[in-house]
Amino acid sequence: MNYNILLEIASWLFLTYAAIICSGYLFAALFSFLEIKNYKRIYNLPQEETAMLQSFNLPSISILAPAYNEEANVVENVKSLLTLAYPSYEIVVINDGSRDNTLQKLIDVFDMVIDESPRYNKLETKKVRAVYISRHKAYKNLTLIDKENGGKADALNVGINNCKNDIICCIDVDCILENDALLKLVKPFLNNEKKVIASGGIIRVANSCIMEDGRIIEVRLPDKFIARAQILEYFRAFLMGRMAWSRLDGLLLISGAFGMFDKKTAIEAGGYNTQTVGEDMELLVRMRKMMLLRKEPYSVGFIPDPLCWTEVPQQWNILYRQRNRWTRGNIETLWTHRDMLFNPKFKVLGLLSTPYWLFFEWLAPIIEFSGILFLCLLLFLGKLHWLIFFSFFTVAYLFSVLYSITAIFFEEYSFQQYKKPQYIFKLIRTAFMEPLFYHPFVMWAAIRGNYDLIRGKKSWGAMTRTGLTNPQKK
Repeated sequence: MNYNILLEIASWLFLTYAAIICSGYLFAALFSFLEIKNYKRIYNLPQEETAMLQSFNLPSISILAPAYNEEANVVENVKSLLTLAYPSYEIVVINDGSRDNTLQKLIDVFDMVIDESPRYNKLETKKVRAVYISRHKAYKNLTLIDKENGGKADALNVGINNCKNDIICCIDVDCILENDALLKLVKPFLNNEKKVIASGGIIRVANSCIMEDGRIIEVRLPDKFIARAQILEYFRAFLMGRMAWSRLDGLLLISGAFGMFDKKTAIEAGGYNTQTVGEDMELLVRMRKMMLLRKEPYSVGFIPDPLCWTEVPQQWNILYRQRNRWTRGNIETLWTHRDMLFNPKFKVLGLLSTPYWLFFEWLAPIIEFSGILFLCLLLFLGKLHWLIFFSFFTVAYLFSVLYSITAIFFEEYSFQQYKKPQYIFKLIRTAFMEPLFYHPFVMWAAIRGNYDLIRGKKSWGAMTRTGLTNPQKK
């Protein structure tokens, strides 16, 4: 076959893929807008939270917070958890064999001593060294578990084994929760005709925000471009991605930074998988798969309120490790549950969700990188049509920018966390820069994630944190 024909076929394939993925983004934006509008109409009422807080019928919740080398933030964040507005909850911090001063800081600040009460393990885990409780009455709902290092999934399984309540809320200990976060996230579990197995919320970027006593009292935009680009990324992922999948009942991922689960269902599904670095996604997929195979009606909730704030990487090498790990976790989950792909037995998950994650999450960076190599080949062969190239590049670039600006509009329409006009203008400027500088880096991290998975890499990679310190108020 003439190689010119092959080049033309490849060009049309890349163009078709781009058209499909852009169409998917547009549909996601539409569904997300409808879902946010519906939520604001039904749920976003302050008096409803007040009534819930005064209720004696709310289920008790166990907050599970794994901690590994978190001495920079751990005390402030535990203090934040202790002040949440919810009638009945416990906090279980699991020290996963930290090599810094995380454990001793918690013991000293919260006046903790060893608890000898018997424990019954339902999930197999690494050895628990000791369980601590506080002698101070103000911290009576705080438990600290010290265990051998086994990773985040193993730490969460230890938390499940040792917590008291039927609903568990799994968080990253470096996160800051809104005061009413539990009240809002528990809503799907209340008065629902179907069994609710999980509920998730929106994550926001805490870098540069003003904190006081473990609370964010002023939302500020980060000075660093890398952090601002991640704000846009989180807008797109949560407000225009997971909101749409929630409306379609096809959500495959609840962020490991903040998610609520039915403990019994999580245990029946086998708990967190310690053999993957994408344990949050894999558990939800396995729970949903189990319920579908049992033919039991169930539901997964999603709350579009900004309930949780987290520190994002501000160094390129740390961001690279994080995105490399996310890529490997996605692939491992899709491979583990490959029998769901295009399988009508799994309904929306099998016919829509898993194919989307395969073609537009896993394969997207690979296809994009292949497109760059294809352009290099055309240039080398002298077959590159510059007018067509610049036209296509301009359309792709402007679509990316407009999609990010739409995500900013969604944020302003919904919850308006960035209230100063200069913040919005700065985010719009970031939207113009992000496709040129940030996105290629993230794409390369995903490519290396595929390569590292083939090599058998299983490690998380060190996630060094700078700590959520208070910038000087201006």
